[in-house]
Amino acid sequence: MKMNGWCRASVLALLLAPVPAPAELLLPPGFTAEVHVTGEGFRPPDAHGTRGIPAASTLAVDHAGFLYLARTGRRYLGGGEADDLWPIYRIPPGGARLRPETDANYFHGPPLPSAQVAAIRAGRELFVTTFDRERKIGVLYRLLDGRAGLFAGGTPDPGTPPLLKQPEGAAVDAAGNLYVADRFQGLVVRLDPSGRVLDPRYVVVSKPRVLATDGMGRLWIGSDGDAEAPWQNGLGEIWRVGPDGAPRLVLRGPIPAGMSVGPGGHLFVADRHGAQIFVIGPDGARTGFARFTDGDAPRSLSFAPLTAETRRAGIAGALFVIAISRGQWPVNEVIRISGPFEEFLRRR
Repeated sequence: MKMNGWCRASVLALLLAPVPAPAELLLPPGFTAEVHVTGEGFRPPDAHGTRGIPAASTLAVDHAGFLYLARTGRRYLGGGEADDLWPIYRIPPGGARLRPETDANYFHGPPLPSAQVAAIRAGRELFVTTFDRERKIGVLYRLLDGRAGLFAGGTPDPGTPPLLKQPEGAAVDAAGNLYVADRFQGLVVRLDPSGRVLDPRYVVVSKPRVLATDGMGRLWIGSDGDAEAPWQNGLGEIWRVGPDGAPRLVLRGPIPAGMSVGPGGHLFVADRHGAQIFVIGPDGARTGFARFTDGDAPRSLSFAPLTAETRRAGIAGALFVIAISRGQWPVNEVIRISGPFEEFLRRR
């Protein structure tokens, strides 16, 4: 759909079926959106007309266009938080519609507790974080061909404090080094390509949760700021760390639910509370990009890489967004946004 000025780009159903289309999404001219991953049979009993897959808060796209989603499941049980043990979802480049009786066909790797899709290195290595809430010990796993191996963290030697307590997002730089956000400890750990610790306190910032790196050697950190939980209101923060390791506060206010670097080093940010996606340029200037309506909101996002495989699949450079539909957070959909990103960024 293309219109002059800002348009209301209808989110299309992945497959033709007698189900209502999701709420409209406000996008710049020339951009279109469609449902890439959805599901049936997972919605709560009282969520009439809502479709989607079990709640997922993190995603990444590999070199071949496969999507990896971490299933978060139920957040509350009997008034307290509940951890779920599930594998990661692996979705083919063409998308999928899941059902409870078939979703195991999309499982990837072993079941992991409180798993978060953290980063992909070299287009192939999938990094996933988990943590034990009771023991306050976290782990960074590397998944290759569905096999998980401990990369960093885990149970420390006796008398030694754990490296990771609540690892969340991660990012990879051009040299293959990894950066891991530890929300509980309020810091970012820096690891070399083999997982050896380079700096256990590379950056200290309140409640860091999502990370991204750009092609200019900079690390972006999204933190929950003073919010006790990412789904609660508060003042979030976005920091930028240069090659010298010095952090600089770029923006205070929105709590970033997800971040991904797009063309030209521009940072795309999912603002769940604001029901929008906005862009921060290399100069730190902020520009609006997409706005959700009718109770929808973004949870996470990731750009598909530009590879021969993603070009053949027709998704190269597309922006994938996990979205809450009609305010029903227990089920989510993945939306694919396509359009002239470079042209849009030149005009900003």
